[in-house]
Amino acid sequence: MRPRALRIVLPGGSGRLGQVLALYFAERGHHVTVLTRGPYAAPWQTVHWDGEHIGPWTEHLEGADVCINLVGRDLNCRHTAANRQAIYASRIGSTRLLGHVIAGLADPPRLWLNASTASIYRHALGRDMDEATGELGGNELISNRRRAPAAWNFSVALAKDWEAAFFAAKTPRTRKIAMRTAIVMRPVPGTAFGSLSNLVRLSLGGPQGNGRQFVSWIHETDFARAVAFLIEREEMEGAVNLAAPNPLPNRLLMLTLREAWGLPNGFPLPAPLIELGAYLMNTEWKLMLKSRRVVPGRLLDAGFQFEFPEWPEAAEDLVHQWRHRND
Repeated sequence: MRPRALRIVLPGGSGRLGQVLALYFAERGHHVTVLTRGPYAAPWQTVHWDGEHIGPWTEHLEGADVCINLVGRDLNCRHTAANRQAIYASRIGSTRLLGHVIAGLADPPRLWLNASTASIYRHALGRDMDEATGELGGNELISNRRRAPAAWNFSVALAKDWEAAFFAAKTPRTRKIAMRTAIVMRPVPGTAFGSLSNLVRLSLGGPQGNGRQFVSWIHETDFARAVAFLIEREEMEGAVNLAAPNPLPNRLLMLTLREAWGLPNGFPLPAPLIELGAYLMNTEWKLMLKSRRVVPGRLLDAGFQFEFPEWPEAAEDLVHQWRHRND
């Protein structure tokens, strides 16, 4: 018997991760509605909202099965005071707005999944960080004399406030999950995988900085499958890490990616060159040097099976898809 089609609403679903989820669920026969500032032609429904004010879009949440909030200005920019304010307001404001609306619905969604980030955990080299034992970051020591840079502290504070706004919403009839998502690897331009692949193809695919910092990642297929898994597992709520079970040092990640591209050599990028390149690309370079060693403890405990638990197989698949789609 075919499973019942779900009504899924995706605020901010026109972004990169929203496109992954909208396509995944639409292909499986679910009714998908994307709330977006600029409605567009798509195989699913798109509805205007501004993420700041109540409007006709609230009708689509009434009686919906799932709300997946992915709203948030891209972190890939220079963290000036103005940009930090915009990044913060886009996440906290939209989450509070949705909480207010969902609390007032006669028939609210049964589940509200809200974006969060694996960057909420501290800089970690020595051990994995899961939901039960992971230590949240914020002004931690990263050497005997140095504390975490301002960019790291901002991303941690943002994540903490984001989750606090989410869980503070008084929605007793709606199960809630904060998705602490690692870097989602997608074989399309403009993504983390695209940027790293560009470096490899320019012979700049060596380690970034000293290369010892861990990278937490998840293949786009497993990201969508994990979200579907969380929808089905009605006993799960609270914070959940969406990350592959095997984070690895940047040096090894880049070596494996070079091998997948068939380009074994790559010049390293020491911190000063990263800073210069990030300045030219208008992004925040220090975020590239934070060690994220995040693992999906709750997903594994609940029985989720990753299709791509290891980076070598994931990298080969992503490169194959990239060549098929883009080259």
